[in-house]
Amino acid sequence: MLNFDFIVIGSGPAGQRAAIQAAKLGKSVALIENRNVVGGVTVHTGTIPSKTLREAVLYLTGWTQRGLYGQSYRLKQNLTIDDLMQRLQITIRNEVGVIESQLARNGVTVMHGIAAFHDPHTLHVTGHDGEISELSAEKMVIATGTTPSRPADIPFDDGYIIDSDGILNLKKIPRTMAIVGAGVIGVEYAAMFSALDVKVTLIDSRPQMLDFLDREVVDELMHSLRARQVTLRLGEKVASMRRNGDDDVEMIMASGKRVVADIVMFAAGRQGATDALKLENAGLTADERGRIKVDYCYTTEVPHIYAAGDVIGFPSLASTSMEQGRLAACHAWDKTSACVPEHFPFGIYSIPEISMVGATEQQLTKDNIPYEVGVARFRETARGQILRLEEGMLKIICGLEDRRVLGVHIFGESATELIHIGQAVISLNGTLDYLVEAVFNYPTLAETYKIAALDCWNKMRV
Repeated sequence: MLNFDFIVIGSGPAGQRAAIQAAKLGKSVALIENRNVVGGVTVHTGTIPSKTLREAVLYLTGWTQRGLYGQSYRLKQNLTIDDLMQRLQITIRNEVGVIESQLARNGVTVMHGIAAFHDPHTLHVTGHDGEISELSAEKMVIATGTTPSRPADIPFDDGYIIDSDGILNLKKIPRTMAIVGAGVIGVEYAAMFSALDVKVTLIDSRPQMLDFLDREVVDELMHSLRARQVTLRLGEKVASMRRNGDDDVEMIMASGKRVVADIVMFAAGRQGATDALKLENAGLTADERGRIKVDYCYTTEVPHIYAAGDVIGFPSLASTSMEQGRLAACHAWDKTSACVPEHFPFGIYSIPEISMVGATEQQLTKDNIPYEVGVARFRETARGQILRLEEGMLKIICGLEDRRVLGVHIFGESATELIHIGQAVISLNGTLDYLVEAVFNYPTLAETYKIAALDCWNKMRV
């Protein structure tokens, strides 16, 4: 029996931060990872791979330079999947090295194998060689993340019909592609492959895509995707799907429409990775999607066991998972009463990017909160002209009564970086007046904050 103060199951963002935080509090910590290397889904199949591939696509296709040199501009002709994967492997290797160094510096014991509860304080870890280790701890954190949903009626073959993880195993860049699921993952890959000049069909049974975003921003995204020859099939349900030999995949929609593509990627939902944990031995349960219920301190039904990251559900962001893991470790040892801040940014790495923080127009309208809106277009800025940006907007939503900034929504170049200015203003209860009076570097895209603020201010004066 190996005894620790704290055991963390899973080495993704939540698990890493939980383990390191507990170690910094002077606790003996074990981190269990079922892969041969640390990093979890985020590093190996999720966030890092998809964002690295996106950057490789933007660079190698010359996408960011087409505004200057025309739509026919390409940095590399005859781009192959190997060109993209080469950059990906370098990034993953370096990121794993950084994580391993951080864990080692903080004295965290890393074990590789599949963890399962024997009782509320004991785990059995089955190593890749079949050897079973027994570990016990006073406190634990479950941070096992999620896996792609694979419904039984979808004939996955991991070659032509794949889930979102299967993208990393492609042998070549397809000519045509269908993506089932217009959520964050589906939209990001649709944008990425369309930049590779792949003809993409994006399908979702819901009538609207990304319904948590501001509708005006989603409209901008949809217009951008259609301009790049992406076909949107919203409100359409797949009735059947089959392979046509080695040529393509045929899908029939419930409406009778037919979609044929070289490859179909199913990206409609993810499942909590809890099946192997034997939660019942610890007195825990998971819902139908494998998620574990926690309170505001990230405590589960069993007081000494915590859970954090995607395995607890919304918002399922790497950024919030990191903070959840850190706070779970702090709560476990009574070091803080804080929780993840109310105002955190969402980032969607489509092409162009989308990011938001705070309230949307539809949310404020539903809550009967009066507001005004200011909008700035990237092409209105000198920096936008230098970069020849045809797309891009920043939108500020401001309360009519107190002039507080209630929401910021950005579609365009560097949106996921620019959003943090809005996040700071909202978190500090800042008003429109701050953005009107602030001086921004010139020329920058950040100037759009002042342009949008002045637009909103002018409307409020009328």
